[in-house]
Amino acid sequence: MKEGLGENSYASNSLLARKVISMSKPLIEEAITELYKNMVPKTVCIADLGCSAGPNTLFAASEVVRIVGKLCQELEHQAALDFQIYLNDLPGNDFNSLFRVFLPRFQSELRQEMGPGFGQCFVYGAPGSFYGRLFPAKSLHFVHSSSSLMWLSKVPEGAEMNKDNIYMARTSPRSVIDAYYEQFRRDLSTFLRYRAEEVVGGGRMVLSMFGRKSEEASSEEGCYAWELLAMAIKEMVNEGLIKENKLHTFHIPQYSPSPAEVATEVVKEGSFALNTVEAKEIMWAECSNNSSYSDKAYYMAKCMRSVAEPLLVEQFGEVVIDELFEKYRRILSSRMYHEDDNKSVIVVVSMTRRD
Repeated sequence: MKEGLGENSYASNSLLARKVISMSKPLIEEAITELYKNMVPKTVCIADLGCSAGPNTLFAASEVVRIVGKLCQELEHQAALDFQIYLNDLPGNDFNSLFRVFLPRFQSELRQEMGPGFGQCFVYGAPGSFYGRLFPAKSLHFVHSSSSLMWLSKVPEGAEMNKDNIYMARTSPRSVIDAYYEQFRRDLSTFLRYRAEEVVGGGRMVLSMFGRKSEEASSEEGCYAWELLAMAIKEMVNEGLIKENKLHTFHIPQYSPSPAEVATEVVKEGSFALNTVEAKEIMWAECSNNSSYSDKAYYMAKCMRSVAEPLLVEQFGEVVIDELFEKYRRILSSRMYHEDDNKSVIVVVSMTRRD
């Protein structure tokens, strides 16, 4: 993600991501309610994986604290309850802004809402890839991850055959699409295996990721936003502003799965019981609270820039980025004007660690 607090940073362009987290709130509430009633832990240990840095980072954790606080009142539990909250992302994440700017706000709001006698929230950074071990064995009660698990651990081998496409597309060779799926399958299995070591028996996970409803991996549901970005890059290639070989060697390390693909891997890996897996839709227009197509396209382009800019700068250089996203904004504005169903699909899954 684009770090910092500037105009183009993820922290300043994360409204869509917040709405994605909100879509999983019913499953979070169900999971935490069942977990607390079954275990009644003195300290609730929570991990948010792929947390990034911004106003959304502690959103899910704050929901967990509020849910448990309400349960304590309903069950008339008098003892103060503590929370250990682990915030994980890659080491390059902007942890400085996270702990300097957003953590104090989280702590202040919780103190006001929950009162001084409720307990303490101890918050820690946990840098590292969630495709490896991050926490001690059997130390976590609840794991949350939003808008992260569609990111692969690496670009799939064989993606170099994709040429003009920066991601899976209708014109991609079948071998490329299969390579993306195999990489996703291996990565999700690895993720589940390591979380199985870290989560207590009966512990819960709620995960949400950009995906698709269709069983065709190259369908527009999961690929369209990247396809439009590829159009903007190709325009700059045609204008001589980006070298063609730079386009041909650029591949997005992401896979947007279907609910069935996620469910299949959870069942196959076997450490977690699958409770719920569902697909929800979110309109691109929800990047902005404004009404005009131009404004909506502007904020969608800024949202994509906050996510993709570090990858694009590494491949194409910083000098082309402003013009690239201006072209992308114009393409988005045209598509959003002529197509009234521009949306993404969110796959949400809830599971329980087997005893």
